[in-house]
Amino acid sequence: MFKKSVEAKSQQRLSGADRKKLKRTIKERFPNASDSDLDILIPPKVEITVSKQPNRVLIYSLEGGLPMFFDVDSRGTTIFPTVYALWKVPHLLPAFILKGGEVSRYVIGGADLMFPGININAEGLPEFLAGEPWAVIVPGNPAPIAVGSTCMSSSEALKAGLRGKALKISHHYRDALWESADGPYVPNAGYLEDVVFEDPSLWTTSQQSDTEVTSDHDNDADNIESEAAMNASDVNLPDSSSNMQSNQNIDQQVTTDLGDLKVTESDKGVTEDQISLSVEDVDALLDKCLLQAFYTTIKDKDLPIAGSTLWSNHVLPCRPPGTVLDIKKSSHKKLSKWLQSKSSEGLISSKEDKHKKEVMVLAINRKHPDYTSFKPEKQQVEKKEQTVEPDNETNISGLMEVIEIYKPSVHVNPIFTSVGADTRQLYTQSEASEIVFAYVEKENLVKPTNKSIVVLDAILCDALFKGAIKKGSTYPSKIHKKDLAPTFINRMQAHHQVTRGKEAVVRKGGLKPMQIMTERRQGNKKVTKLSGMESFLIDAEPLASELQKKFACSTSVTELPGKKGHEVLVQGGVIDVLARYLVEQYGIPKKYIEVLDKTARK
Repeated sequence: MFKKSVEAKSQQRLSGADRKKLKRTIKERFPNASDSDLDILIPPKVEITVSKQPNRVLIYSLEGGLPMFFDVDSRGTTIFPTVYALWKVPHLLPAFILKGGEVSRYVIGGADLMFPGININAEGLPEFLAGEPWAVIVPGNPAPIAVGSTCMSSSEALKAGLRGKALKISHHYRDALWESADGPYVPNAGYLEDVVFEDPSLWTTSQQSDTEVTSDHDNDADNIESEAAMNASDVNLPDSSSNMQSNQNIDQQVTTDLGDLKVTESDKGVTEDQISLSVEDVDALLDKCLLQAFYTTIKDKDLPIAGSTLWSNHVLPCRPPGTVLDIKKSSHKKLSKWLQSKSSEGLISSKEDKHKKEVMVLAINRKHPDYTSFKPEKQQVEKKEQTVEPDNETNISGLMEVIEIYKPSVHVNPIFTSVGADTRQLYTQSEASEIVFAYVEKENLVKPTNKSIVVLDAILCDALFKGAIKKGSTYPSKIHKKDLAPTFINRMQAHHQVTRGKEAVVRKGGLKPMQIMTERRQGNKKVTKLSGMESFLIDAEPLASELQKKFACSTSVTELPGKKGHEVLVQGGVIDVLARYLVEQYGIPKKYIEVLDKTARK
């Protein structure tokens, strides 16, 4: 974000009211900040200036030009502390610990933080949501070197096998924002340089044998060290006893000796177990976990199911505790080939979804000899996801789920009351069908001479047709079983539930589809408009940035006139690839995407 020099478009002194508003925003955004921390970050008697950048970013600086906070969208919802602020109050943000100084080279070079570069202790990955502000530190040093926002939640990261981008870096040590300070500094000569630019040979012992560092890199690191030391000697800060005291407290906590970095015992155990399993053992373990999932977690109503969802949500949780299950260690090598082999054996029926490029499991043969001879184990299902590297067919599209649910209306309330069901709850289609058929069975309404016909009594007839039949017309006295459930569900109030990761929302009415439209502007230029993404728990701003990188074109976000929500405008006619990207990357069902190409020739 701050790769180029920071040139303010406008700058002004912060008024007293705006100063209080800034403090409230920081307190809400960073709950770890105490009142004393706020006084350190925003000293009461020090002037605060705010400068507006050409890209709408607001930078809040102390008197003397020391940047402390920056606001990405100018609304206070995405405000971040600078490294200067984090050096004063290191506990302001939770922090990811890097595996070693070698990883920090890339972070302070402007690269985003990937999950393989994070040091995860024996307690596992901490819990976090997508879009949360986090800092980055190196082992043995509490001074953060970068700050950014998480790209996915911890649950999504575990399902993705701890692969991919963890933190989108917004600001880091030695970038243009850091250099914009009047006298950029580090807390002292040995505070950051010994850790950030350490000897790469001190990197974790698990990768020492595989890491070769050239002499050119060593020379570059030495040059950067001496440069950092020169910068550190020219400290130009406003006279403030609170600043000096906070820096002294941090200095006392600094330990830069990384020579004792070792692989944790848990990592060693996983490696030894993984090596000890032969290909035949992994194949047998795969079959065992699949059958265990068929018995315990997968019901026929869950089918069809995507292969990636079957693997992450059902097969992996059924593995024995402490066991590593890697599809690439088996004879099949890929998830799709393994499922196809099970289909050829007759255990399941499957087909390949050419659009999603993955195998869909359509049905389970519960009369298969392997299924009938298997005895499921009573075990505690592990809630913690396994760190695996999925193949190309395994993506995060299964993380999103759309469920159509229904609430009993005044028409069908007597049916629910008769069978003892709660009229205040929400029901799926299958659950609502079970309710009405339970009433039919209770009242013995099936026609004796024709089991496919249901005879309507007064309560069921009113529930299905009262108010829907024109006056003077005769009410039906019977209905076919296949028409009973759809007619009953149509008399209920439609709702929908959208779930993405840990976030879920229930709204009244049917789910409105996402709209993609391409039109021409200024001659032969095409633009593609996308709207309705908020209904699927997708924020417009991050999506626009993502599409800008994906399609290598400019994007913009505008509010829909007279409506709630935003519209993402993408330069170019990308209507087909955009729809495919939303299906594959975000898991949007095809039926919830409306496509309109106004540029197509009639």
